[in-house]
Amino acid sequence: MNSRSAFYVTTPIYYVNDNPHIGHAYTTILADVLARYHRGQGEEVFFLTGLDEHGQKVQQAAHKRGVSEQQHCDELAPRFSDLWKKLEIQNDDFIRTTESRHVKVVQAALQKVYDAGDVYSDEYEGWYSVAEERFITDTEKDSGHFRDVKRLKERNYFFKMSKYQQRLIDHINAHPEFIQPEHRKNEVLGFLRQPLGDLCISRPKSRMGWGIEILFDKDYVTYVWFDALINYITASGYLVDEKKFKKWWPASVHLIGKDILTTHAVYWPTMLFSLGLPLPKTIFAHGWWLIGETKMSKSLGNVIDPLSLVDQYGVDPVRYYLMREMVLGQDANFTMESFIKRYNSDLANDFGNLLNRVSGLIGKYFDGCVPNEGQAWAPDKEIRKVADGLAKKIEELISGMRVHEAIEQALVLIRNTNVYMEHQAPWKEAKENLERAGTILYTATEALRISAILFLPVMPSKAQTVLEILGASGTEPRWGELKAGTKLQSHAALFPRLDAQGKIITKENK
Repeated sequence: MNSRSAFYVTTPIYYVNDNPHIGHAYTTILADVLARYHRGQGEEVFFLTGLDEHGQKVQQAAHKRGVSEQQHCDELAPRFSDLWKKLEIQNDDFIRTTESRHVKVVQAALQKVYDAGDVYSDEYEGWYSVAEERFITDTEKDSGHFRDVKRLKERNYFFKMSKYQQRLIDHINAHPEFIQPEHRKNEVLGFLRQPLGDLCISRPKSRMGWGIEILFDKDYVTYVWFDALINYITASGYLVDEKKFKKWWPASVHLIGKDILTTHAVYWPTMLFSLGLPLPKTIFAHGWWLIGETKMSKSLGNVIDPLSLVDQYGVDPVRYYLMREMVLGQDANFTMESFIKRYNSDLANDFGNLLNRVSGLIGKYFDGCVPNEGQAWAPDKEIRKVADGLAKKIEELISGMRVHEAIEQALVLIRNTNVYMEHQAPWKEAKENLERAGTILYTATEALRISAILFLPVMPSKAQTVLEILGASGTEPRWGELKAGTKLQSHAALFPRLDAQGKIITKENK
């Protein structure tokens, strides 16, 4: 993923009928972390998320409730937008596929593809999965992985996806950054070694009326995937605001789950080829959150509600855990045991403890004011050396989508500083050499400030709280920005420790 002055990041648009779970939260927080990081680098950022609101399942759910499809969507949409606010997501746009701005762009785009000769009508007979809202092969039907399958024969419109197969292969081979991580790129190339069929892009109104009407045949609506994928160019101004579109497209990175890799890495690029538009810079497919060895599933009843976690532990520990625990591109296991362990070790024992130590000692020996840096000894210079190289290292890691490693690097500074405090023992030095104690505490406090700045994209509230406690006015991770004489603010424990059941440890329950 190449850094540039304009950074456009997207999440998938989530299905409106779903209940938001950890998987949705993870992708959106990841996009938010990237957006916040790039804003912090002085780049202009556009961060898009939203909802997919068309399709047969929405139609059926609305009819079952006895309400219109639009009312159904309007009532469900806040579940996502409200959660994003609670997770402190700073998205620039929230698109819904039922919005008139999107409907117009989908209709115009499909008309362009039709006018280019890339759409034809044909009768198709085969197995249809209502759950997946698509035709499936005999092999797929026999696999048992598809629910609510029936035999269907009907006339539809097809997009000549096969026409662009070789061009897509050539693009993937010429742009190694296009599909990440590497094993997902190889997966797509493996898929493309087989003949690529054409894509059904319509549904007859007689069977499914809840969708975007096709202008060249008003007896049909647009198939949900053609509709949904267009959202990325709708929001960036396609056919409406040329200046805006030129600024933001192509997208810097589409963040997706691995289960929708084919739609984004095959369907979407071929659609863009037909429209004469450049492809996104990077499509990054992350893994799944598992419970044990099982994917989270509503039907299995193992879905974790992010709202309940935030209500119990606050937003920042949840954001931190999700970003730290998953190696991007691989699956990750969510357990309350690992959450509590990560919270206590990284946040309470390392980050929070360092703040408590420096603020307590500065309060005791320097009237709560940041001491002078004084003359640096070798151990002090070593901490500074780690801090000075950190911003560049983190930039490289985030550019390579190694967010969990970037977090670990910020923690290295905090851990090294805690060890430094133990070895230098400013509480002992204060009795004999107050100036030396001041240098130690300045060094530790400045390291804490720089760490807090680096944590801002991941833990915006707690990191900002640390900066306010330290009286740090800027967000420059450059050594020496902390001003001597600055009065520290009083504060509660940043991250109170948790017991084995996940309850905050108090004096009463110790």
